[in-house]
Amino acid sequence: MPLGPWRKKSKATKEHLVDNEEVGGGHAGATGSLAKSAVNGAGLPPPPANLRPKLVFHTQLAHGSPTGRIEGFSNVKELYSKIADAFNISPPEILFCTLNTHKIDMDKLLGGQIGLEDFIFAHIKGIKKEVEIYKSEDALGLTITDNGVGYAFIKRIKEGSVVDGVKVICVGDHVECINGRNVVGIRHYEVARMLKELPKDKSFTLKLVEPMKAFEMLEPRSKGAKPPSDNKIGTGRGTLRLRSKGPATVEEEPTEFEEKAVKKVDDLLESYMGIRDTELAATMVEVGRDKKNPDEFAMALDETLGDFAFPDEFVFDVWGAIGDAKQGRF
Repeated sequence: MPLGPWRKKSKATKEHLVDNEEVGGGHAGATGSLAKSAVNGAGLPPPPANLRPKLVFHTQLAHGSPTGRIEGFSNVKELYSKIADAFNISPPEILFCTLNTHKIDMDKLLGGQIGLEDFIFAHIKGIKKEVEIYKSEDALGLTITDNGVGYAFIKRIKEGSVVDGVKVICVGDHVECINGRNVVGIRHYEVARMLKELPKDKSFTLKLVEPMKAFEMLEPRSKGAKPPSDNKIGTGRGTLRLRSKGPATVEEEPTEFEEKAVKKVDDLLESYMGIRDTELAATMVEVGRDKKNPDEFAMALDETLGDFAFPDEFVFDVWGAIGDAKQGRF
């Protein structure tokens, strides 16, 4: 199919808390045998428990808790359920997770991959707030991402932007309602589009939920993550790749080509759509790795990511970015 307006119509073992267990700088992360999954491919149902990677991860609530051990998850939704079981909370209480830090650090946000030695910190719902904002410019200065299970939240606030002047709005805040419309369950790119389409020179209202903070975490507001450079989240020699469709798999660390290509595609997602999503970027790189031309790449994207309606120019730029990474041009 040529490029153009294209869019496809289309309890296991109970986890135990480990009281008084120290969390060191490197963290214990995952333990157990590394059984590579022999099942792969999008659209497949979760594999039987005996085929899933036999991994155990350590986790804490970011505002402070004992350490829990979790295992047997194959995607983000199952991961949140396991964390919730470990701490006797409801899964919808979890806003997002960071790796190897309890701070709201968007450079350490859990995406589609977890290093085998990574320690998982879950950030849960804290204070609710309602804010009225006057949209004096076309762009609000927000970058939106989501947690993979229906919560969109603020990943970055551009310095000097409209939202930067509203100090009660912070990086990590979950966007719950826009002008009274509940956006829970709506993907980040739709939330970003709704914010972009709000009329200029008029006021609008946001209902937000900020992550719960420990006393020592109360500090000046962060502008959020800078575009990732060469920082790597995973400390282990392999990663657990979580997929929205299909089973999780244990993989080698990303190659230099994959890291550069994913970074560039993530930058393009922010530029064109106002979102950052390393899992989506990694999927697009994986789809385009062996494609011979942009039309073939567009058809493969339609098959894999049919819910998206990417602009043609964006598809061409992503195709070019993947090609540049293959040639080592950035």
